[in-house]
Amino acid sequence: MKLIVDGIIENLQDNGGCTVYFAQILSFMQNNKIDLNYIRFKEELGHIPLFGENTQVNFQAPKWQERWRDVNLQQVTKDTVFHSTHYRLAKQKVKTVTTVHDFTYELYRKGPARWMHSWQKFRAIRNSHLVICVSQNTADDLMKFCPIDPDKIRVVYNGVSSDYYPLNTSEKTNEVVFIGARGWYKNFTLAVQTLQYQTDLKLSIVGGGKLTDEEVLLLESTIPGRYKWLGRLTDEELNKVYNRAHCLFYPSSYEGFGIPVIEAMRAGCPVIAVNVSSIPEVAGSAAILTQQADVASFNNAFAILSDNNTRSDIIQKGYKQASHFSWEKCYQDTLAVYQELEALVL
Repeated sequence: MKLIVDGIIENLQDNGGCTVYFAQILSFMQNNKIDLNYIRFKEELGHIPLFGENTQVNFQAPKWQERWRDVNLQQVTKDTVFHSTHYRLAKQKVKTVTTVHDFTYELYRKGPARWMHSWQKFRAIRNSHLVICVSQNTADDLMKFCPIDPDKIRVVYNGVSSDYYPLNTSEKTNEVVFIGARGWYKNFTLAVQTLQYQTDLKLSIVGGGKLTDEEVLLLESTIPGRYKWLGRLTDEELNKVYNRAHCLFYPSSYEGFGIPVIEAMRAGCPVIAVNVSSIPEVAGSAAILTQQADVASFNNAFAILSDNNTRSDIIQKGYKQASHFSWEKCYQDTLAVYQELEALVL
């Protein structure tokens, strides 16, 4: 089998979730000496590591509006499998798989940005021979927004880095961790408003870009002196934060998977989240899940977590739940999809 990967994602985001997904899968593939042809559209090195004697990197100068174009492949054979990092198709006839991460654009965006994104995504889905969904919830959403033959869908769960684990030397703090993007369905405002009533706790904000003036105003007027933006952290740094934190507060109303939930569990950090979309599928019974995303429900969750026995039980369940997810398993399941495609006769 020869895998051709369209690396356009490196032109679209700086080490976001899709980049992490492909970086992990392709690292395992290269370590296992599977033939990889990676098409790169930026001259500087990206966040997807490329190495090994079985890896070939082909640079193509990006054209105007490259992200919307079909990809020109070279040396396509009957055992070639094509996988785009962001909803693109090949110009040539080739066995194609597309990974669908979520439907946030379809649910929360409006106007041209949504129209263009959905047009490209749905076109890739309908013209792929197999479609990978990162959770059953994403697969269910796919059938709502872009119905296809369900026999073409393969659910392959995301993994979690082994860089997250309990540190015996870590001292506990009163930090509540909020990680990632803060707009729309992520419910950052609700998180801040909830912390207004948790006066003995502080908010540690990870990633998501610098705080905006509006966010600083909200924080200063609601929990003055009880918040800090930690910026972007490495896995090692974030593991230390999870280890010392009171909990991960993940109030999102929608997730395709929700990797931070599993990261925190693997590090022994209790999770408070909402019982919606993929969260119950990923968290199982190992988190405190609210039925609604509102201040009253979240405050009740914090009250439940304040019981030491409950906290200990949640942590132990979290370790067990996190053990079901790994990037190696994600790779093995993805490789099985590639091999299934390789055997397909076009």
